[in-house]
Amino acid sequence: MDKKVRVRFAPSPTGGLHLGGVRTALFNYLFAKKHNGTFVLRVEDTDQNRFVEGAEEYIVNCLNWCGITPDESPNKPGAYGPYRQSERKPSYRKFAEQLISDGYAYYAFDTPEDLDAKRKEIPNFQYGQATRMQMRNSLTLTISEVEDLLAVKTPHVIRIKVPENENVHFNDLIRGDVSFETAIVDDKVLLKADGMPTYHLAVVVDDKAMEITHAFRGEEWLPSAPIHILLWKYLGWEADMPQWAHLPLILKPDGHGKLSKRDGDRLGFPVYAMNWTDPKTGDVTKGFKEMGFMPEAFVNMLALLGWNDGTEQEIFSLTELEEKFSIERISKAGAKFDFEKAKWYNHEWIKTESAERLATVISEELKNAGIEVKDQSYLNTVIDLIKDRCTLLPDFVAQSAYFFTTPTAYDSAAVKPKWTAEKAEFFTVFGSTLNLSNAADAEAAFKALAEGKGFKPGELMLPFRIMLVGGKFGPGVFDIAVLLGEAETKSRIEKAIAVFNS
Repeated sequence: MDKKVRVRFAPSPTGGLHLGGVRTALFNYLFAKKHNGTFVLRVEDTDQNRFVEGAEEYIVNCLNWCGITPDESPNKPGAYGPYRQSERKPSYRKFAEQLISDGYAYYAFDTPEDLDAKRKEIPNFQYGQATRMQMRNSLTLTISEVEDLLAVKTPHVIRIKVPENENVHFNDLIRGDVSFETAIVDDKVLLKADGMPTYHLAVVVDDKAMEITHAFRGEEWLPSAPIHILLWKYLGWEADMPQWAHLPLILKPDGHGKLSKRDGDRLGFPVYAMNWTDPKTGDVTKGFKEMGFMPEAFVNMLALLGWNDGTEQEIFSLTELEEKFSIERISKAGAKFDFEKAKWYNHEWIKTESAERLATVISEELKNAGIEVKDQSYLNTVIDLIKDRCTLLPDFVAQSAYFFTTPTAYDSAAVKPKWTAEKAEFFTVFGSTLNLSNAADAEAAFKALAEGKGFKPGELMLPFRIMLVGGKFGPGVFDIAVLLGEAETKSRIEKAIAVFNS
């Protein structure tokens, strides 16, 4: 690669950040890191009708949470700013007018009513080669008529004039040679009536100005590619055109169609990186972060939706992804989203994470559940004991609450049918002779006493667990007892005996 690699993630600030968008950002980031390049965040806020307050800050927060921080952005400007399209507005009209002068674009003065009438007249109406000469534009009006309309500031758009009977083709880094017949491409609007560019013009002008070398974007943008190729050519910039890579779609779990927010709502999983609150309605759409995903697991999961390194390896740190990522290993086919697999990634990351790192977020989860942690060392020990049992971060609350507060309810139905006075007497004796110096010795003493009283140890283990925990879950029961300590364990045994006897 001759030029220094420069890639960009260019979202529109219109709402929550879909995991497909995060994956696009991630692949841009990984490619930049692999080639010692620059990862740019450019905010495409030219559609003022869809602009949502707070969405830009939300996008930045999502990227920061994932650890894929841009090298240049509105918050961290470099030499290629501004980094918001709305702040680049004057530059777009100049290039649109240049295209008109060179015969590659034209003014269109059609009103919304004109367009509606034409849609009713022609099924599946497209403004293009077959219809442009029936419309009110600078191709059908005289020069003086056009000048008069412009002089009185008649609302108009500027459209590209797509050539007839040409084949537009380009090399896609994922798909190879891609070609389009211009007969099926319509004359897209380049500059809107409010003077703002559409995506088609802005993306080309901005990529040129920012010296973008590689453009990664979703497969859904493939139909727009011929417009962009033509614009690079018509503006005289073909030699500087970035290399294209159209990423495979993230599909619904059944593989039929692109994954949408509605699918998540319907099937009970998030599709946004972080919680998104609609500023108009106040509705909250849940994100992976708030559901209890670690950012490392979320990024790991996303990377393997449409990419692999050619081995059986599934767990990758961000550093490993930076080293191993390559465009050649991106699949052409769409990748089915599997929420159970996503949770598996999270479980694997939780199991390997240190208690010290987990403690910060776990103490916050516990605090939100009304449980205050006073001893950090004690919390770390608890985390190490239970983390293998936790899939999502909120699971730590249910799995650890009994280490901090005495159970107030018991799964009595699991104990009472087989509860006897003899068992009550066994636990009374065991509680009064407790020695919890270590789990192995405590278990040996428990079993010896059980056999001495004529019990099989197995029939006493479940009642003991429920005494300490309240339910049929948790790590080794003697590990729990040792951590709780002799006084607390004895107190819980006595309290539970009273409940089971009642």
